[in-house]
Amino acid sequence: MYALVDAVAFYASAEKVFDPSIRRKPVVVLTNNDGCICAVCPIARKLAIPKFQPYFQVKQYLFDHQVVIRSSNYELYADLSERMMNVIGRFCDNQHIYSIDESFLNFNGFNPLITDWYRYGHTIRRTVWRETKLPVGVGFGPTATLAKAANHAAKKLPGFDGVAVIDSESSRVNILRAMNIQDVWGVGKRLAKKLKLMNINTALDLAQQDPRKMKRLFSVVLERTVNELCGKRCLSWDDVRQDKKEIFSTRSFGERVTDPITLKTALINHSAIVARKLRAQGSLTQRLLIFVASSPHQQGYYKKSYIYEFNIATADSRVFANAISEVFEQLYKPNVLFYKCGVGALDLTSHMFQQPDLFQASIDNPKLMQCLDKINARFGIGTLAIASETSSADWHMKREYLSPHYTTRWYNLPKIHC
Repeated sequence: MYALVDAVAFYASAEKVFDPSIRRKPVVVLTNNDGCICAVCPIARKLAIPKFQPYFQVKQYLFDHQVVIRSSNYELYADLSERMMNVIGRFCDNQHIYSIDESFLNFNGFNPLITDWYRYGHTIRRTVWRETKLPVGVGFGPTATLAKAANHAAKKLPGFDGVAVIDSESSRVNILRAMNIQDVWGVGKRLAKKLKLMNINTALDLAQQDPRKMKRLFSVVLERTVNELCGKRCLSWDDVRQDKKEIFSTRSFGERVTDPITLKTALINHSAIVARKLRAQGSLTQRLLIFVASSPHQQGYYKKSYIYEFNIATADSRVFANAISEVFEQLYKPNVLFYKCGVGALDLTSHMFQQPDLFQASIDNPKLMQCLDKINARFGIGTLAIASETSSADWHMKREYLSPHYTTRWYNLPKIHC
C-alpha cells in the first residue's frame, strides 16, 4: 500500500501557522515580485478567487472582500515543510519527499500491522496538525498513482473528510469516475485535450483503455499510468524519486536593472543556486544556459542567451561564476532596462559515472563545496558565499506583503504576550 500526504494550500496555510489572527480569514499568496496569485486558502477559494491571476487585475476585488495578502516567504515555507516531513516520516520507514508539500509513503511489509487505513490516515492528519498547525490530506492506494488519486479525492471531491482509501474495486471505480482526466497524475493540459477528443473525459475512462494502444498513440509513460490506475504497479520507488534532467534558476527583477555590475551579480547568484541544487542531487553539467532579457511589453525588446560549454562536467559554484564573468560582455547591452535573467544547467549527468580527462584536470573543489553546503544548511542559505555573490537590493524581488521569518531570523521569533 502507498500513501500520499499533501498539505492543503501549503503556502497559504503556512502563513497562518504563526499568525492565529488570520486563521479564519481568506488568505492568498503572491508569486515572485507580487505578480500573480499562487496559493488560495480554502476560505478564499469560496470567493472564487482564481489561481495564477495577475494580482493587479483582482486587487480591488480582494480589498472589497477583506482578503489577507501575503508575498511568498520561501524561507518560512522551506522550514515548515521540513518540520511537516519529519512528522510524516514517523509513520513509515520508507518515505519519499516528492515536493515541498507532498510526501509518498510505502507500506510494503507494514500491511499486517495496520488494519484500518482510514483511521490511520486521520491519525497522520491529527498529528501533523497538532505539531505543525498545517492541514493535510491523506490518500491510500495499491499504487503510487492510485494513492495520488485518493489524495485528490480526500481534498477536493465531495463526501470525503481529508482521508480517502482505495482498497477495493468499488472504491477505485467510484473515485476514478469522479476525477477529471486532467487531474490524473502525469496528464497535463495538452495531453488532456487530446484525450478528450477521444472521448476520454475521466480517470475511469483512461483506466479502461488498452495500455498498449496508449503507448502506441502517446508514450510509455501513459501506458504505465493506465496500468497503475488499474492497480498494477509500474512505477518503482526510483521512478517516483527520479532526478531532474535540467535545473534552472530564473527570476524577474523587483525594479528594472541597467547597471552591469548589478546584472552580473544577479546572474552569479542564480548560478550559485543551480550549482547547489546540482550537488544536492549528485549531478554535474557540461552545458550552462545563461540569458538576460528586457520586458517584452516595452519598446525595444532585447533578449540574449549564451550556452557555455565546460570541458569537464562540473557543479562547482566558482566555476559557474567564472563562466558568467567570461561571457557577460556578450550578453550585456548598455541602456537596456533589464527585466529578467536566469541560468540553467542542461544535459545533467551523475557525478558517480564521470570519465576523467587524461590531458585536462578538473578544477573543481568538491570538499570546499561540501563545506559550503554544510555551513549554509546549518546556519541558513547565504551565510557563506563566494565574493561575487555580493547582495544588492536593486535586483531582489519586490515583496511588499512579506510576513516575518518566524523560524529563520532571531529578530522575527514569535512573541507571546500573557
